[in-house]
Amino acid sequence: MRKLISSGSHLEELVGFSRACRVGNLISVSGTAPIKDGQTAYIGDVYAQTKYCLELSMKAIVEAGGKPTGIIRTRIMLTDISRWEEAAKAHGELFSTIKPACTFVFIDLAWLVETDMDCVLGQI
Repeated sequence: MRKLISSGSHLEELVGFSRACRVGNLISVSGTAPIKDGQTAYIGDVYAQTKYCLELSMKAIVEAGGKPTGIIRTRIMLTDISRWEEAAKAHGELFSTIKPACTFVFIDLAWLVETDMDCVLGQI
C-alpha cells in the first residue's frame, strides 16, 4: 500500500513530490519549509519557523496514519548554525519525551529553517 499526503504546493506536480509518503509501516516526510499561504512565515524568527515546520510534518504523519511517538528521526536545516539553540528550543518542546535521532544541517538563505522526519508504525 502506498499513501501520498499532499502539502497543496503548486510545486508538487512540477518537482514530483508529496509532503509525505507512507509505504507499509514507514512514513517519510519531505523537507518542510516555513511556508504559509504561499509566503514565508515568521520571517526572522528561527524558533517560530522551526516549531511551525515540525508541526506541519507531524500533521502529515498523523494524516498518513502515524503517531508522534513513532517519529524516529528529525533533521533541522538552518541557514545560520549559530542560531541552532533557537531551533533546538522548539524541537525540545515537541520532542523532549519522544527523543528521536536528530541532526542539524544548513539550507537556503531565505528560509531560516527546513525540517523533515521519518516515522515507523506499529513499533511503539
